[in-house]
Amino acid sequence: MKQISTVKAPAAIGPYSQAIEAGGFVYVSGQLPIDASTGLFPEGGIKEQTRQSLLNAQAILLQAGADFGKVVKTTVLLADIDDFAAMNEVYASFFSAPFPARSAFAVKDLPKGALVEIEMIAVK
Repeated sequence: MKQISTVKAPAAIGPYSQAIEAGGFVYVSGQLPIDASTGLFPEGGIKEQTRQSLLNAQAILLQAGADFGKVVKTTVLLADIDDFAAMNEVYASFFSAPFPARSAFAVKDLPKGALVEIEMIAVK
């Protein structure tokens, strides 16, 4: 296993890695919409937070030598399922066919009051 870390994404807020490379895959931990340069959520709502979470994941993937074209599976956690369509609109702008497999769930709460958290698995 190899730990992947970059200052271009927020540091882990617990005992976990930004990502782990193992067996030809990159496992990106759930990314909150924290701007690494400010430590804050972006202004706005679900669209802005989705974009920031995806930018954080992208920075980690690039550090690992991968990109969105190599993502095979994502998981999206939403604080409110009513945000699904708006999240999906932004999400779709980051990926192209063949799109990765995906699960999306509404959860009771997310860390720091985030509206979205996104994790990914990519091939190396």
